[in-house]
Amino acid sequence: MIPFSPPRMDDKIIEAVIDTLKSGWITTGPRVIKFEEMLTRYGGHKATLCVSSGSAGLELMLRWFGVKEGDEVIVPAYTYTATANVVVHCGAKPVFVDVDDDFNISVCQIERAITPRTKVIIPVDLGGFPCDYDEINRLVSKTMTRKKFNPATEEQKKLGRILVLSDAAHSIGAFYKKKRTGCLTDITVYSFHAVKNLTTAEGGAVCLNLPEPFDNQDIQKYLKVKSLHGQTKDAYSKVQIGGWRYDIVEPGYKFNMTDIQAAMGLVELDRYDTDMLVKRRQIFETYSSAFSKYNWAQIPVYDTETKKSSFHAYLLRIKGITENQRDRIIHEVYSQGVAVNVHFIPLPMMTYYSSLGYRMEDFPVSYDNFSREISLPVYHSLSNRDIEIIIRAVVHSVEAVIQDNS
Repeated sequence: MIPFSPPRMDDKIIEAVIDTLKSGWITTGPRVIKFEEMLTRYGGHKATLCVSSGSAGLELMLRWFGVKEGDEVIVPAYTYTATANVVVHCGAKPVFVDVDDDFNISVCQIERAITPRTKVIIPVDLGGFPCDYDEINRLVSKTMTRKKFNPATEEQKKLGRILVLSDAAHSIGAFYKKKRTGCLTDITVYSFHAVKNLTTAEGGAVCLNLPEPFDNQDIQKYLKVKSLHGQTKDAYSKVQIGGWRYDIVEPGYKFNMTDIQAAMGLVELDRYDTDMLVKRRQIFETYSSAFSKYNWAQIPVYDTETKKSSFHAYLLRIKGITENQRDRIIHEVYSQGVAVNVHFIPLPMMTYYSSLGYRMEDFPVSYDNFSREISLPVYHSLSNRDIEIIIRAVVHSVEAVIQDNS
């Protein structure tokens, strides 16, 4: 069986982890600090805080901005559950809006969903393809949009508008108008989960890029305290000479990254552009070249004049099929020895969110994208022979199901 998305664990990563273990320092320490510095340079934003997961980063920033019960946060209906769950954790209401044909949140639908209760918009770069950030940033800055904004905290008053919090779990290394994700809007959050392009097993990072008068360096220092139970010193600082005394300034969270995780991230980030992204682009292009020969294949968009994907997920859609037919195709592909996936089941279809009254029929583009989508394997160790097997399995399976229904 060709697996769907195994992480890369080669000798360089293993050696880096072993060196960390031998160093005697395995929790948050010097490697995390170095990783934060490298991520800041890489993304071009103003400051970085590494955290235990992308979900933790999103929730941390919602809580920093003062999102609470009675507030609304706009999220795409087509995303992984973490994007909405963190809103619920804060007591606020996720307001789902539909997506466009490229799987990303519709700016027109965002504008229609804004109310005086809206505090944050969370765009999601699905599959690694960036959202329309200039349009979203312009929307929140429009006079009419600002007039609707009802600030309740010092941070909200200082910003004076809706916060744009980018869920870039898939898109580290992607470009929008020659700028990397990380510096495209107010705050960006990466994920380094095991299936991501750049993995630290678990982990994430908050990329701070807030406008003046915010001091992003000061906010990073505050967030570090907030992510460590409100403790004014991390463990590494406390073991320095005379550093044992600390204070608790608020009941914070346990969202910190470890040096073991950062050691993996440092190796991967160092070779990311010249190795990982090159390989993933080659896989995308091979798939596109093969499937473009078939009328039933809708090739994903991943490289345009203004946007370049991080090539995280290859979102192949099959034209003119039903959800049931798509499921049968997936079953047949598996029978050919190839693991595939679907990114994602829209949240209004999930039991928890449907029980709150969200209806899938209100998001027709999201449903259409989902019902015809199959995600194909994309990872570093995928061989040319593996890719050929995957292509043959998909072509055979699609044509078998289509012919069976003709």
